[in-house]
Amino acid sequence: MALHGTRAHGAGDALPSLVRRALDAARANGFAFSCRPEQGRLLQLLAAGAPTAIGETGTGCGVGLAWLASGARPGTRLTSVERDRGRAGVARDVFRDDDRVEILHGDWRRVEERGPYDLLVLDGGGQAKGGGAGRAAGESAADPARLLAPGGTVVIDDFTPATTWPPRFNGAPDAARLHWLAHPELRATELRLAPDLAVIVGTRLPSA
Repeated sequence: MALHGTRAHGAGDALPSLVRRALDAARANGFAFSCRPEQGRLLQLLAAGAPTAIGETGTGCGVGLAWLASGARPGTRLTSVERDRGRAGVARDVFRDDDRVEILHGDWRRVEERGPYDLLVLDGGGQAKGGGAGRAAGESAADPARLLAPGGTVVIDDFTPATTWPPRFNGAPDAARLHWLAHPELRATELRLAPDLAVIVGTRLPSA
């Protein structure tokens, strides 16, 4: 999820046809918070290295999922979870011709039903993200030991680039970012995709 991510894809951009289809659906339904092209290209690249299963939370209208599906191998299974019933229906229509893709309606925890994954993409809107920002009281973070195969990759999107260490958010240490960067199950780092956009990418340690 990214603010104005739908609009960030320009009409003249060279985009996979499935991404174009998802963007058309997002625009038709007034959904502004698709992933940005910088995020999408990273997801497309990482999806090519996932041999069996890819998971995502926060489908929206399917733009990020379309980037993933455009990069994924023919036999790789893709599962995405969307908590809004209407958007889940829109996304199912976008992927109606792709039998690799399953879209589940419900809380982000439903992604656990199809794991473990070689690649897992967690929506930066707060669900499953960890730390304090954007989480409801009592909500737990996604557990890489349960959701990732050994050597699997997790992507947590929608951060602004860190400029200090420890990273800070609203004047305090950024608990969500630190949760992943220091996670004992992962080797993780922050990647800057644009001056105002960063993601955290982590690999589950084989010994974990």
